[in-house]
Amino acid sequence: MPSHKLLLLAGDGIGPEVMAEVKRLLAFLAKRGIADFAIEEGLVGGACYDAHKRAITGETMAQAHAADAVIFGAVGGPKWDKVPFEVRPEAGLLRLRKELGLFANIRPAIVYPALADASSLKREAVDGLDIVILRELTGGVYFGEPKTITDLGNGQKRAIDTQVYDTYEIERIARVGFELARARRNKLTSMEKRNVMKTGVLWHEVVEQVHAREFPNVQLEHMLADAGGMQLVRWPKQFDVIVTDNLFGDMLSDVAAMLTGSLGMLPSASLGEVDAKTRRRKAMYEPVHGSAPDIAGKGRANPIAMLASFGMAMRYSFAMNKQADMLDAAIAAALAKGLRTADIKSEGAKIVSTAEMGAAIVGEMEKLAA
Repeated sequence: MPSHKLLLLAGDGIGPEVMAEVKRLLAFLAKRGIADFAIEEGLVGGACYDAHKRAITGETMAQAHAADAVIFGAVGGPKWDKVPFEVRPEAGLLRLRKELGLFANIRPAIVYPALADASSLKREAVDGLDIVILRELTGGVYFGEPKTITDLGNGQKRAIDTQVYDTYEIERIARVGFELARARRNKLTSMEKRNVMKTGVLWHEVVEQVHAREFPNVQLEHMLADAGGMQLVRWPKQFDVIVTDNLFGDMLSDVAAMLTGSLGMLPSASLGEVDAKTRRRKAMYEPVHGSAPDIAGKGRANPIAMLASFGMAMRYSFAMNKQADMLDAAIAAALAKGLRTADIKSEGAKIVSTAEMGAAIVGEMEKLAA
């Protein structure tokens, strides 16, 4: 039975609740002799600030570097709104992404058949939807310098955030986009704002060069990011893989969440470069939803995005494609039986708790594995 090293960082808010369902799944995989995971756990975000006055410790970062994959819950909440900017809960997440070199954020948006009516769009617009938003994760305005707020006097301040991209950063994320598209329906849409942003001009130029040099047989189209947002809510099935920068990727993937019915349905994978010697890559897997402090501790959180994020870990880090397919089928089966958490409730459905949904999905896994 293969053994893999996992670091679980549940974080804040609903993070521990949805992570508990990953633990349930891990216990099933170990019990059935499918895979054995050596598990470590650590603090991140507000929970870490409360204990150590920082968003993540050096010791936890060392654990992350040593792990085969990091499974991440969520961070933040109003409790920590007034802590210093550099140690805010989100700083722990940004440090993980930066220091692990997790530049490629893969965010699939899939509409399960049973949830086609849960979307805010008409059924015909989303039924059968299966797209991927690929977000560049370690560059752009979130990391660019200078990043300052300056007091100008007379009650005036000036805030500066800097959008920066180098050629190599665009090349490597474009390459991942073309590879994803080639393995799917062979179409890549690149989104930027070259009409008003110099980084957009360079982005467009570099994506074109990578296409011509390495992937001429993949269909490539370019779209301004604001127009792309409009098209996502007009006719999302026109897309296959969308590649875009850090800021636009953050926004567009949240738009895509509502196509699926809820943020609670969107998983993600954040991947680094493949090591030339070991052929392995650093990776972190997390749901797209936040910490949702308003429902934390109430058993109302949707664990599907968290479980599906672990499913992506099985695909991208552990070559467990069969088991990942099984998990997808188990999620679809639980939904087909009318089970819903509150965020995806529908007429005639049975509203269940976080733990009940997790138990139902693992129960479907048991049937499929029998």
